[in-house]
Amino acid sequence: MDVAEHFGGTVINADSQQVYKELCVLSARPSVEDEKRVPHRLFGTMEGHQICSAGHWVDMAVVEVQNALKQGRLPILVGGTGMYLQSLTEGLSPIPAIPAHVRTQSTARHKELGAEAFHEELGCLDSLTAERLPIGDTQRLLRAWEVTIFTGRTFSSWQDEPRIKPLPDVQFSTIAITPPREELYAAIDARFERMVQGGGLDEVKALKKLDLSSDLPLMKALGVPQLLAYLADEISLEEAIQKSQKLSRNYAKRQLTWVRNQIEGSYRLDAQYSKRFSDKIFSFIHEFLLTGAT
Repeated sequence: MDVAEHFGGTVINADSQQVYKELCVLSARPSVEDEKRVPHRLFGTMEGHQICSAGHWVDMAVVEVQNALKQGRLPILVGGTGMYLQSLTEGLSPIPAIPAHVRTQSTARHKELGAEAFHEELGCLDSLTAERLPIGDTQRLLRAWEVTIFTGRTFSSWQDEPRIKPLPDVQFSTIAITPPREELYAAIDARFERMVQGGGLDEVKALKKLDLSSDLPLMKALGVPQLLAYLADEISLEEAIQKSQKLSRNYAKRQLTWVRNQIEGSYRLDAQYSKRFSDKIFSFIHEFLLTGAT
């Protein structure tokens, strides 16, 4: 938000959970006050029963980036979903759109066979993808199955095709805030406790009433399955919090690894962000804007 205020920017969500309207507290979505401070886009725009794939998010993000540029504003993409960011900046494989009836068919097939047998069936159709994806990664397994069934080509072969950049004339630059692990883990633990005390448990109670499938991305968000287990009297609240904190720390560790391995030429800030780092970040962005960004 500091950057958006300084450069006249629009904050565009690149987080796979903050896109859902039902998950505000547990996804740490910007507050109403935050959204009044600077323009925010793609936060809470999808229903919980929907699946937001990387391709769907890219389609939405392209529109918001173009709108911001038309308004003379700096698009600022923010979030921890690396696949989303990479798909926008580096492009997507040219996989044809999959009709709704095929997606319905894949879900029905998964339910009919069960997770393990479905994974085995995908292995017969596309062994490379099945080897790469664990049984519990339902969303990607369904995607691989439906692409293979509809196109007659394996999902892995499509991924080998040259990527198509959705915004070929737009140049991106990356700022990665990578604080020391101990500092980050302590902040994660404290934040989750604040989430539970600040409405997170009520949020999960409301989700439970919607009776959504546990396979949906929304229902797999960090903290949701654990708090649902507490509400079902399967574990204590203390255990639900501890499990959620541990999973969040593990996820953050994977994010940091991804940032270090995947994002080349990024500006890294190896500390928690604070106002005293504004000058460094602002100088980096000024230089980027002056050296060919379009």
